Amino acid sequence: MSAATATPAKKEEKTGLLATVANNARQYGIVGALLIIVVAFEILTGGVLLKPNSFVSLIQQNAYVIILAIGMVMVIIATHIDLSVGSLVAFIGGVCALLMERAGVNWMLAIVIALVVGLIVGVWQGFWVAVIGIPGFITTLAGMLIFRGLATVIVGESVPITSLEFRGIARNYLPNILGWWGPFDGLTIVLGILCIVGFAWSQLRKRARVAKVGLVPEPMSLTVLKIVLAAVVIAFVTYLLASSGNADQGGTPIMLVIVGVLVFIYNFILTKTVFGRHVYAVGGNRKAAILSGINTRRVDFLLFVHMGFLSAVAAVCMLSRLASATAQAGMEFEMDAIAACFIGGTAVTGGIGTIPGAVIGAFVMGVINQGLSIMGVDTAVVKTIKGLVLLLAVAVDIISKRKKS
Repeated sequence: MSAATATPAKKEEKTGLLATVANNARQYGIVGALLIIVVAFEILTGGVLLKPNSFVSLIQQNAYVIILAIGMVMVIIATHIDLSVGSLVAFIGGVCALLMERAGVNWMLAIVIALVVGLIVGVWQGFWVAVIGIPGFITTLAGMLIFRGLATVIVGESVPITSLEFRGIARNYLPNILGWWGPFDGLTIVLGILCIVGFAWSQLRKRARVAKVGLVPEPMSLTVLKIVLAAVVIAFVTYLLASSGNADQGGTPIMLVIVGVLVFIYNFILTKTVFGRHVYAVGGNRKAAILSGINTRRVDFLLFVHMGFLSAVAAVCMLSRLASATAQAGMEFEMDAIAACFIGGTAVTGGIGTIPGAVIGAFVMGVINQGLSIMGVDTAVVKTIKGLVLLLAVAVDIISKRKKS
């Protein structure tokens, strides 16, 4: 190939790269903002934020936000909102605690019953929204009051958890089956390598599928750049996890595995299934979705069933971490989940949003919380800063859409 033909090709590649980055500026901007916030708090905390055990604590303390945000992002995409999830965490956590401590139920069976209760609550709220036609905002506002009241009635002051196995869900790590490789947990290193290989394979496969159907894929240079950056981040996180823990255990927290599995499953549901496409269709234009034959009532019903299930999972995780059920558990959890979705790029008007974006938004909130706590900032100031971050995120979304239109 001559230099004359190579130069235009390089220019075309560069132009395509810039165009792709510009079209996905919002998505890349969220990731960039998270990295900037992490670096800033790492400096402000004197290097404490990214110490191995501090990072594990960040995951364990914010797992509930990620779990609730997974369901909340789907609800918001479909133009609904769920204000009841915090009360559900308190109510379902109370039921689970009472089963174990007062009724003598095995901790694993208690978890199963708690998940079933979450599904039943989801069916209850989905009925009012999908069948009766009450807006999700009103239905879940009523649910917030109902289930907070029920939590207060059944729990009382508190119900301590004595089961060490149940408490270990939030505190323990995966078994160290591969031993220690020097100061590092071998299993965590293997999992990190698998994550890097899996991400690279998914990006290359996605690019090949786009080209196969006759569309123009993103520039190869951008794909390679994404793989390299992701590999660096995953390798660093793997290093932190592999060197975390204590004399008895360490490596990959069980809570991280739970969150990772849920993110993978629900991202698949939202992006690869008919139900997921229907959620986006309903959120983009409900009337058009009805005219195209989509059963919007079924979509709305299933959304709240999923939200009830995920609220139950969050309740189990939170109960395990606190080791005690209280009627005040879950306060403002719905606000954290909603904020994570909007910070992660979910559109206020519905139809747009991703689960990875919501996860990043949850980490933004988590890093701000943890960083300010390490610095000893008052709780009231933390809430103020989180409110300003949420306001800024929504403002950026609205302004960018206004410019495009």
